[in-house]
Amino acid sequence: MPEPVLRALPALGVFVGLHLAGVVVLAVISHQVGGWDVPSLLGNRYDSHWYSRIANDGYGPHAPKAYAMFPLFPAMIAVLAPITPGPSWTAGVLIAWGAALAAAWGLYLLGAHLRDRRTGILLVALWAVLPHAVIQVSGYTESLFTAFAAWALYALVSGRWVIAGGLTLVAGLTRPSASALVAAVGLAAAVAVVRGRDGWRPWLCGALAPVGFLGYVGWVGLRMDRWDGYFWVQANEWGSKFDGGGYTVEALWQYLTRRSDIAFYVCAFALLAALLLVVLLAVERWPWPLFVYGAVLFATIVATAGYFHSKARLLVPAFTLLLPIAAGMAKIRVRNAALIIGVLALFSAWYGAYLLLIWRYSP
Repeated sequence: MPEPVLRALPALGVFVGLHLAGVVVLAVISHQVGGWDVPSLLGNRYDSHWYSRIANDGYGPHAPKAYAMFPLFPAMIAVLAPITPGPSWTAGVLIAWGAALAAAWGLYLLGAHLRDRRTGILLVALWAVLPHAVIQVSGYTESLFTAFAAWALYALVSGRWVIAGGLTLVAGLTRPSASALVAAVGLAAAVAVVRGRDGWRPWLCGALAPVGFLGYVGWVGLRMDRWDGYFWVQANEWGSKFDGGGYTVEALWQYLTRRSDIAFYVCAFALLAALLLVVLLAVERWPWPLFVYGAVLFATIVATAGYFHSKARLLVPAFTLLLPIAAGMAKIRVRNAALIIGVLALFSAWYGAYLLLIWRYSP
């Protein structure tokens, strides 16, 4: 087995172990509650169902609402489904698991490159026990995008410009979160060009980075016969539009000052924690492209009105915000770090089951 894979095995083992434990908890609670089997819970609800429909029928029968869903994930489902037993959404779950492992590997490499192996392993573990970690192994696009983003940023900080640009291009076909990755990679390439570093490679990186994201948004504009077609679909079909953060701030105040469902409290805590981590990422002077990625992703989530309960899920790809925590935990005893991860894993497993079995909206 190649050495890079061997070195990453502990991190991947931790990731798989944590998620298998979460699936066991989901299965036990599902058995108690009744009604859903675990594969269906992971692969055939809400956004997962939309991706399967697009994979089976294309965008046409479901337009314009389906245009909010970027094309790479349903295209992968369409390719894999014919050779996968069961319904098409089964392929989506398999892709999510594979992408989650690829993401975990990329996170490990990033943490190990910037600090040490222990930081890399803890970064993977922290990502695996986020409140919405169950989404990482469900038929959603968060893991697929995170895989591209993690490897793109690792390529960027290790000087592999063309790989970073190419991965950012593909990430741009995955989900709208790619705008943050395009900003980070594109700005880093622009700075390198201005400073005359690394010859033609930053030029090509900067040229490649926005193609996927802008290409899909432009395609939707052509299909809708209006330049802002994608944003019109988000605003008018899904009720999600930019308002500068007014809705998010108002919702935060509302849910923190009255009795609310636990999902709203978790989301409020996640947003406040993310804000603190954005500041910490800057204060601790981590590589600035990682700060740009995390800060822009956080800012777009805050600045978008609607679906407050989903904002914690939308933060799942913001893995760079976990770097200060991972680096800090790497300095404490292994036993204490394991205890912290264990407590977080218990909550994440229970909360994932709650989201899929009891919560009445999309996670």
